[in-house]
Amino acid sequence: MSKTARFFEGLKDKRVAFIGTGVSHNELIALFLRKGIDVTVLDKKTEEQYDPALLKELKAAGAKFLTGDGYLDSLEDFDVVYRTPGMYYNHPALVRARENGVVITSEMESFFELCPCRIFAVTGSDGKTTTTTVISEFLKADGYTVWLGGNIGKALLPRIESISEDDYAVVELSSFQLISMRHSPDVAVITNIAPNHLDVHGTMEEYISAKCNILDHQSAFSRAVLNADNAETLKLKDRVRGTLAFFSRLEKPAVGAYLDSDRVLCYCDGRKSVKIIPAAEIRIPGEHNVENYLAAISAVWGDVSIESIRKVARSFGGVEHRIEFVRELDGVKYYNDSIASSPTRVIAGLRSFGRKIIVIAGGYDKKIPFEPLAGPVNEYVKVLVLMGATAEKIEKAVTGTPLYDPESLKILHASSMAEAVSLARSSAAPGDIISLSPACASFDMYPNFEARGRDFKAIVNALK
Repeated sequence: MSKTARFFEGLKDKRVAFIGTGVSHNELIALFLRKGIDVTVLDKKTEEQYDPALLKELKAAGAKFLTGDGYLDSLEDFDVVYRTPGMYYNHPALVRARENGVVITSEMESFFELCPCRIFAVTGSDGKTTTTTVISEFLKADGYTVWLGGNIGKALLPRIESISEDDYAVVELSSFQLISMRHSPDVAVITNIAPNHLDVHGTMEEYISAKCNILDHQSAFSRAVLNADNAETLKLKDRVRGTLAFFSRLEKPAVGAYLDSDRVLCYCDGRKSVKIIPAAEIRIPGEHNVENYLAAISAVWGDVSIESIRKVARSFGGVEHRIEFVRELDGVKYYNDSIASSPTRVIAGLRSFGRKIIVIAGGYDKKIPFEPLAGPVNEYVKVLVLMGATAEKIEKAVTGTPLYDPESLKILHASSMAEAVSLARSSAAPGDIISLSPACASFDMYPNFEARGRDFKAIVNALK
């Protein structure tokens, strides 16, 4: 019997609960039910708030439901509880359940335990989605079967029985997923570390500690890739147990990918350097994407050919919601950078255009400082349209610096995305660029950054 078969067989006499439905759970719940496992769905939503088709399908398959405000009151009645990444691992209800012997786990934790193939995993405050995707594109270009998942793509545990030893799994991992992980990937990448999600983690110490789980359980035969240009990431080098490679735009590392003085992406294996591709030939714009490619190259070096790296760099058009070109209307170009939910990500996006632009920003308050935006916004933004719960905090940060000049930076306020687009459009002239670059999460107005980006695109595409 395989390890995966033993895993499912061992759950048949357990009471298993799933907190919430969604991308990481719907398919998994259906799989567990097909395996004859006792499943209960716990959800703050009431059954009336569910998609009727989904509710009917899961109930017909045998799922039980415990919904509403008291959905976490009976965790001790279960043997195993799967939390969604959005359910904080140290939530008091989960802590009490663990103290009472309940197994608290997640889709990614179980996947890492059972996955038969090599795993590449990427985390970081910014750039992890593009870096993860580029790694997967490199491997696919070299002819491998690649399973993309984690914080992006599809849930991978429901596909575990289809994955072979010769395949590759490439996953993006958030701090919420990593905080409880006790398995690390074969190849771990940390793109950078900056303040983020402090509304949940409370302290930078817990946030960084969660990120470190991507390294801390590696073996001597593992590989770790760290950002040599990021102070917080660089501090983690002594935690690496296997091979260590860096990436840098600013200097040549002993081992790793770097940008040389001619702006060519190169790799040094400790003995000699190899030129790979000029930065100007990378299809997706911006210095942050040069960094993403350097990180990805350091991750796959020795596993894919230089030809495959060059092919992807010249052809890959980027990931949705990441400086995504939407349309040009009346000489004005619109970009959707909804993924830019932190100041550092916004700053990277602003520098991509090499000119002053019009920006729509603001959203849910993650309790992170906006002062880092002050200089770059005053340097690269001509009109700033603010919306959402953080509008006043961003304005205070941007105007509370000697760099602020009301003649050079116009600040407007909107109560909705439609109004924000309208104000941005009326402020634009032919040749201008308008970018949705929120610097914040979306939860005050949207369920996630994807919904925010799609709404922005729909509004822009409807403009006459």
